[in-house]
Amino acid sequence: MNGNLSVIELILGASLVVQLVLLMLLAASVASWAIIMKKRKVLRQARDGADEFEASFWSGGDLSAIYKSISTTDGSSTDMAAIFESGFREYRRLTQQAGQEPDKIIEGSMRAMRVAQMREMDRLDHQLSTLATIGSTSPYVGLFGTVFGIMNSFRALGNVQSATLAMVAPGIAEALIATAMGLFAAIPAVIAYNRYADQVARIEVRYDTFREEFAAILQRSIASRQGSA
Repeated sequence: MNGNLSVIELILGASLVVQLVLLMLLAASVASWAIIMKKRKVLRQARDGADEFEASFWSGGDLSAIYKSISTTDGSSTDMAAIFESGFREYRRLTQQAGQEPDKIIEGSMRAMRVAQMREMDRLDHQLSTLATIGSTSPYVGLFGTVFGIMNSFRALGNVQSATLAMVAPGIAEALIATAMGLFAAIPAVIAYNRYADQVARIEVRYDTFREEFAAILQRSIASRQGSA
């Protein structure tokens, strides 16, 4: 308990600049943890949604039935289902138009799926850059507070004739707290950014693979229609 009080007393007795640095780092740490918790939920939902949709899609069900089951009036579908919905909607629209070439139908469906995928990837990538910024800049912000605190300690030594370790120890200690706080804010942000960036990249590969496989299915469907016509 005494150690905690000593740290608090050091912070309260620190210079204004060091206190501002500590406040900034505390705010950055709180913000990074809020983003970490939010992104963890979003990415888990994206993975679960992709698993659920793929299980339904590859079960051999009718594409129109799958489309009706996931299509919504407010367009709130997300993850892989949104990519399928956009592609199949465009496919149905183009096949209902007379004189449309098969290549144009597939190209239009692919374009719609790419747009939906870009929108979904933007949602998954959102705020990851903030984590990267916090992780890369927090140590330097903490180092700035450390340098400023140590500089003030040595400046104070110029006003006394005999300097002792006890005189500079509190100032150096408060300065080093800024370094520790910078690392405290940076380390979780860096770990979370690397982990989540890898998960986003893996999800994007799944979306790319599905988009190509679905385009092949649509192409076979068009060829089958032309063969039976």
